[in-house]
Amino acid sequence: MSAEYATFGLAPAMRAGGVLANGDYQAHRDFVDFMVDGRPLLFQLSDLDAVSPLASDIPPAIFTAQVRSLLLEADAPLTDGRYVIYGCPECEDLACGAVTAVIERDGDDYVWRDFAWQTGETADLERNGYHGIGPFRFHGPDYRGALQSLLSADDAAARRRVLLIGARVAVLARLAAALRTIGIGADITHDATEVPAEELRTYGAVAFGRAVGEEERAAVREAFERAGVEVAHVDGLAPVIPLLVAQIENALDRSPSAQRRLTRLIAAEGEAGVEVTSTCRVQVTVYRLDRLHRTHTHAAFDGILPAGRHRIALSGKALKGESFVVARSSGTVLVEPMVR
Repeated sequence: MSAEYATFGLAPAMRAGGVLANGDYQAHRDFVDFMVDGRPLLFQLSDLDAVSPLASDIPPAIFTAQVRSLLLEADAPLTDGRYVIYGCPECEDLACGAVTAVIERDGDDYVWRDFAWQTGETADLERNGYHGIGPFRFHGPDYRGALQSLLSADDAAARRRVLLIGARVAVLARLAAALRTIGIGADITHDATEVPAEELRTYGAVAFGRAVGEEERAAVREAFERAGVEVAHVDGLAPVIPLLVAQIENALDRSPSAQRRLTRLIAAEGEAGVEVTSTCRVQVTVYRLDRLHRTHTHAAFDGILPAGRHRIALSGKALKGESFVVARSSGTVLVEPMVR
């Protein structure tokens, strides 16, 4: 293959949703990201909170149409032969802004060029072009093979439902409501052994409250094993809704760890240590339970970090009592209890 070619691939990715420290909700989106030369194309666009058109929660007919469009089996949706590469994760409205590019055939090859940030009918390459990104030339058979594989792929790995098990019904009800608000299905049960196997296969995770004993946890795990499905197991750290949502978001993340922006979180000795693979916005929040089990929230950091490892000092007030740290980027959320 000529050196002018770039490799094209696809990989599962996630736009982390959640209940934010200020009470706002952010939608959870699972999608397929574009891998160029083995690296997510999204990472080359700095700190961009966006998803590709290949999202798992769109109707199958629309998903198929998006794949066919990228294969150039349909007319370009925008003027000048432009296609949406990444769009708004909340509403997908072009008015919110989108990364677009020209996609064209050159013989048997596919070429992506003239990347731009677009908010209207036409793109202004001079003002809003992503200069220095692309053009990318992809070998035709590899490009077509990757996209066509999506049309027959099993979507079981993208199960976006969680089974909640615990003793505090009020907490479980609030947690289920919060998860549903951000686009994650949630059901509550006290005995998963009575749940039919076909229903168990629809869950991607099972979350246990702190009061659930080991015998009951083992019975639930055995029920899922009998159903022939692997699910992530979440041990709830504390009855704090944003914290539990973050734990479940992390458990549902099926993207390879090497393809995430935020790859590591350490919470110890009054500091949070984070590692990011590309420049992105990182938010660090501390949730603390006092002696009366009241929740206190402390926004410890919110800013842009370059690739590498970083240490973030946490205030002493935020660390009194039982504390937990949540680190969030546009595509990843990590949770760790504070080690003293």
